[in-house]
Amino acid sequence: MIKYSLVCKDCELTFESWFANSKEYEKLKKKKLLNCHNCNSINIKKNLMAPSLINKSSDRKASKKFNKVKKTINEYQKFIKNNFKYVGDNFAYEARSIHYNEKKKEKGIYGTASKQDLKELKEEGIETQMIPWVEDKNN
Repeated sequence: MIKYSLVCKDCELTFESWFANSKEYEKLKKKKLLNCHNCNSINIKKNLMAPSLINKSSDRKASKKFNKVKKTINEYQKFIKNNFKYVGDNFAYEARSIHYNEKKKEKGIYGTASKQDLKELKEEGIETQMIPWVEDKNN
């Protein structure tokens, strides 16, 4: 199996796909069976890809980077927990309630919402942000 990074020349979407081998890619390309899942164009090209090399040094660097990112996320989470109200699965409802009720001026909220909820909130002019959330396994 081989993984290629592909790019649609029409909408410039970059995506990856697996092929049995390089000949299989060429065969599908020649038969015009490769298409962009965004715009359905068949104008697909292979993108340059660098091989992923793993060694002990890069493992240590990756581990250090991961721990640094995790620490930063944990600091954000602590700030959010201390300064915002947790509303759980009622995030979309509470966000609308705050947005449309001028008398309701409480501190910010956080919780969970589906992608569809977030899209609808954005369409209504309600600004939201998604942040990564790391569960604390130590507690």
